[in-house]
Amino acid sequence: MPIPTTKLNNDVEMPIIGFGTWRMPANDVTRLVKEAIDVGYRHIDCADIYGNQKEVGLAIEEKIKEGVVARKDLFITGKLWNTKHDPKLVVAVCQNALNLLKITYFDNYLIHWPTGFADSDENYPKDKDGNTIFSDVDYVDTWSAMETLVEKGLCRSIGVSNFNIEQLQRVLDVARIKPANLQVECHPYLNQNKLMDFCSKYNIVITAYSPLGSPHSPYDKPGTHKLLQHPLIVELAQKYQRAPALILLRYQVQRGNAAITMSTKREHMADNLDVCNFELTEAEMFEINGLNFNGRYNLMQNAKGHPHHPFENEKN
Repeated sequence: MPIPTTKLNNDVEMPIIGFGTWRMPANDVTRLVKEAIDVGYRHIDCADIYGNQKEVGLAIEEKIKEGVVARKDLFITGKLWNTKHDPKLVVAVCQNALNLLKITYFDNYLIHWPTGFADSDENYPKDKDGNTIFSDVDYVDTWSAMETLVEKGLCRSIGVSNFNIEQLQRVLDVARIKPANLQVECHPYLNQNKLMDFCSKYNIVITAYSPLGSPHSPYDKPGTHKLLQHPLIVELAQKYQRAPALILLRYQVQRGNAAITMSTKREHMADNLDVCNFELTEAEMFEINGLNFNGRYNLMQNAKGHPHHPFENEKN
C-alpha cells in the first residue's frame, strides 16, 4: 500500500514517513536504502553532514535501473551544512550533493541549522583552543540563495531545520518563496505544540526527526523512561498490538506531522509503514501529549554561544 502524502504549501506532495540516513553504518548504507525502497519507502532523508550521499545515490540509481521506482516516485530531502551558508556557495554545494546522489533535483532542500560556521572542508572548523569557528553570515541571506535553487530547477521545495519561531518569522518576513517544510526534533517529551501552532498559520509542514526520542542514548533527567519503554507507550502498544515505535510514529502522523525513521532491520522498516492502519483515540493523544517536558536530545553543543543558536536564544 502506498505511503500517504501531505501537501506542502507549493502543492508538492511529500510522503508522511521518510527513511532517515543519519548515523547509518557506513558499509550498509547502499543495501539499507535499497531495502527501504523495496519495502515501500519513497521519501529518503539525506544531508551533507551525514557523509553518505554517494552511497545513498548508488542505491537510488540501482532501484531506478531495476524499474522498482522512477525518479518521479521518490521524494529526496537534502540539507545545506553550516559551513556553506555563504550565499555565494549555496548553488555549487547543492549541485555537488545532487551529483553524489546521482539525481538532477531535490524534492526538498533545507538549511540544516541557523548557525553558520566558517567556510571549511571540516564540518566543525576549530580555532587553536578547540572552539568552533562561527561565520557572521545571517541565515536570512542564505535563504535568498536557497530561493535561487528553486528558480534554477535544482529544488522543488525549500525549507529549514532546527529553527525556532523567531527565526522562522525572520525568514518569512523576507521570503519571496516561503519555507514549505520545517524539520525539527519532535516526540512526546518535546511535543513542539507552540511551533506546530505557528507553522499551521503559514501552512508549513513539520517533519519530526527523532520521533522515537533517542533510543540509543539515555535521557539525562533522573527517573525519565526512554520513550519506547514508557509505561503509557508500552500499554498502548499492547492494546493496538503494534510495536511501541509505531505508537510514537502514529502520534506524529495523527497530529498532521511527517516523521523520519530509520532501521537496520528489514522487518522493522516494513512495520513502520503500518502507521496508517490504526488510530489512537483523542484521549490517548491527549495523554501522550501530556508527557512533554520540553526534553531535548539534540542540543547542538558544537554551536554553543552562537548568536543564532536556536535553543540558547529561544524566546518562545
